[in-house]
Amino acid sequence: MTTINATVLSLLDWAKRLGPDGKIATIVELLNQTNDLLTAMPFYEGNLPTGHQYNQRVGLPPVYWRIINQGTPTGKSLTAQVTDQCGMLHARGQLDKDLAALNGNTAEFRLSESRPAMEAMNQEMAQTFIYGNAGLAPEEFTGLAPRYSAIAGAANASHVLSGAGTGSDNSSVWLVGLGEAGINGTFPKGSVAGLVHEDLGLQDAFDANNNRFRAWMDHWQWKAGLCVADWRYAIRIANIDISNLVAKSAAADLVELMIRAMHRIPFPRLVTQRFLMNRTCLEMLDIQRRDDVGSGGGLTFENVDGVPRNFFRGVEILLMDTLLETEAQVV
Repeated sequence: MTTINATVLSLLDWAKRLGPDGKIATIVELLNQTNDLLTAMPFYEGNLPTGHQYNQRVGLPPVYWRIINQGTPTGKSLTAQVTDQCGMLHARGQLDKDLAALNGNTAEFRLSESRPAMEAMNQEMAQTFIYGNAGLAPEEFTGLAPRYSAIAGAANASHVLSGAGTGSDNSSVWLVGLGEAGINGTFPKGSVAGLVHEDLGLQDAFDANNNRFRAWMDHWQWKAGLCVADWRYAIRIANIDISNLVAKSAAADLVELMIRAMHRIPFPRLVTQRFLMNRTCLEMLDIQRRDDVGSGGGLTFENVDGVPRNFFRGVEILLMDTLLETEAQVV
């Protein structure tokens, strides 16, 4: 049962979406983001209905030097079994049939509401790939940040670099090796990859008094998870103090930190490397390279298939608006 409240469109909402000609006006999408990881990350079907299970080699068998007439002990390697879960992201839309028909173009009116719903799904999915934490929110999957959350004391601490920021206005730059051997997306066994839209058509909805009316219904669903098959293929450059970076005072040296990150990828040819950063970090990286242009370049602006793309030492930089500038210090 659906009840009328602030979550469904009203006549006032309808009136605000019309232009002077009485047609649906062009809406300037001020809330849209760019999160390029969603299109760059490879996705593989999981081997479980709830995610993907894989085995990791965690120990090599012992080997020995021997001399004549001396035997060799036997040994074995060690493996560990890891499961990465998927989450189910959903959204629903409801639009009174007569409200949709007021402007004479029901399809256009419904589409004007579908676009922001899909954008919201994209933003939430991108945010979860970075900051999702199934330990705190079991309905989510665990993203990158909770897995790379310590500079000292963690098994993967060597892959968490620090930009020396200490406050609460920090951001992170990531280097990820995308592919089956490194970092990839997954979706449940037997399901469909990507965002799925269901046009549920006209159905009975209910008002606050439980009285029926006819409404157009939509349903969006996205089942996905994050697999870190080999933790060595992700490096977090944390503690980038944004205020210092912009002021160019005691700022993190992005160029040096990104070079250090690149040298921590074990087998670059097995994966597709990508840097992830937000607009402020990308802007200041560009400025730092300009200020240091005498050292020879490193950041270039190339054109691939008609789409301009940023590169650092041959590695493409993906823009991620979802990367926060309010991260706490990682210690």
